[in-house]
Amino acid sequence: MPSSTLSSSWDEPEGLAARGTLIVLAGRGEHGGVYERFGRRLAFDAYRVRALGDPTADPSVLDEAAKLLADESLPGPKVLVGSDTGARYAVHLAAEQTTGLDALILAGLPIGPWVSGSWETEVAARTACPTHQGRLAHDPGFRRGALDETPEELPELRLDLVDVPVLALHGTDDAISPLDGARNAYAGHPAVRTVTFDGGRHDVLNDALHRTAASVVVLFLERLRLSPELPVIAAGPS
Repeated sequence: MPSSTLSSSWDEPEGLAARGTLIVLAGRGEHGGVYERFGRRLAFDAYRVRALGDPTADPSVLDEAAKLLADESLPGPKVLVGSDTGARYAVHLAAEQTTGLDALILAGLPIGPWVSGSWETEVAARTACPTHQGRLAHDPGFRRGALDETPEELPELRLDLVDVPVLALHGTDDAISPLDGARNAYAGHPAVRTVTFDGGRHDVLNDALHRTAASVVVLFLERLRLSPELPVIAAGPS
């Protein structure tokens, strides 16, 4: 099995009831283990996390995601989390009305092609977090240069067919997928709530502000547990 298709999983601490399930679709060049820090943090809050590989490297990843969504032994709500091209495939599964899906979280949605020219440029564009930069530099399962590849059969972005809540996360300094392009893609879709991260780069879930990104995700999940209408549960003074 190619390393880019390897999956990883993290469960809630012993003694706690699981509060839901997140299924992560990795981006270009990544594998499920790249999301270990994110998975452990969400699992600590009693959410189960199943991180799958890169669908551009192995389309069977989408079949595995559909099986997990249909698996009644996994607790709901069930949320697809897509990063980079994984976000495009997450939208595709939602547009296909895949059974069991309750919401989407899209991180660093790619809009057009990008060419790095060097590993140094790529890793700096991916993340400003030195820990994650080191992880990618020394990870034998990570495939360098994959961001320079635009898959020929990348699914069309059919947000108009998505009928579940969508949380979109994007860095303001994302050079791989500039923020303006992502905002244009999300415009006109009332189900999408966009949260931007000041100075954030492409790999939002593994960037320098990864703790803030995780907290935004947890708040979204807690609201989703109450209702698909996402009632406000934390507000400032009126």
